Amino acid sequence: MARVLITGASGFVGRYLARACSAAGDTVIGLSRGGETPERGEGVAVDLRDEPAVRDAVAGAHPDVVYHLAVLSSVGRSWEDPGRTIRDNVTTAVNMLEALRHEAPDARVVWVSSGEVYGPPERLPVSEDAPLRPANPYAVSKATGDLLAGVYQEAHELDLVRARPFNHSGPGQLPVFIVSSLARQAAEARLAGADKLRLVTGNPDTRRDFTDVRDVVGAHRLLAGLDGPAVYNIASSHSVSAGEQVALVRELITPITVEHVVDPARRRAHEVMDLRGSHERITAATGWQPEIPLRQTMADTITWWEQELSAADGMAH
Repeated sequence: MARVLITGASGFVGRYLARACSAAGDTVIGLSRGGETPERGEGVAVDLRDEPAVRDAVAGAHPDVVYHLAVLSSVGRSWEDPGRTIRDNVTTAVNMLEALRHEAPDARVVWVSSGEVYGPPERLPVSEDAPLRPANPYAVSKATGDLLAGVYQEAHELDLVRARPFNHSGPGQLPVFIVSSLARQAAEARLAGADKLRLVTGNPDTRRDFTDVRDVVGAHRLLAGLDGPAVYNIASSHSVSAGEQVALVRELITPITVEHVVDPARRRAHEVMDLRGSHERITAATGWQPEIPLRQTMADTITWWEQELSAADGMAH
């Protein structure tokens, strides 16, 4: 049993992680801007851009384990407001690292980075030794935090491990991300009794490595139990295109007819066409492997959206 501090505890991954830690008997302290209380835990309201407030929160938590998840995480939105993404994410990273070295120097830290830091890969699947070549403002902000964490780990001997999860999805994710967006539209079509669904995406050939959020949280917890600093990818080692995801939705909601429409306006600048990561290192260290296939993730997310939309419609009436 440990005292666990989670930044971004009210976010998509944070909620799953808080639930898993609580189920294992840990005492969970969740930091978020709104101070939402994690399941069977304690919520603390803090703006992670406020360094004194962050230090006070970390000092007050007395954590044995820290999971740093809080981040502005949308690649698309980072292109719309690159200044905010880089400013907020880097400031948050510095404030957390300063708080950790001063207020919790002995805590085990799982620093959650991103597979986006690799950018255009020289070879696939990407290993942890690949150079960092971020290809969008969000990735630049995450690469900066990743590198800073490595510097602080070495300079201040923090017990810090860096996790680099690739794309992950599941029930409860915001629909600005593709799996959740497609799932929501599928759920709407089912609830409406539609015969046909028109799904609009950007480049249908862009490929990404998707892991279910429930598998990702399991990996984070295993990394917290390891000794020493290192970098670990959290990935499936397989990539799926946007077009293949639409085809998966088509299978899952048959007999509804699905029309796939490609919107050139949704194509992103400087797009990395294929990105998938090797999970060999984390598998060798912990035995972790992804267990939930994308088909189940998509089906579960469609079901979740049906429940959410039905409940919202019921409240409206």
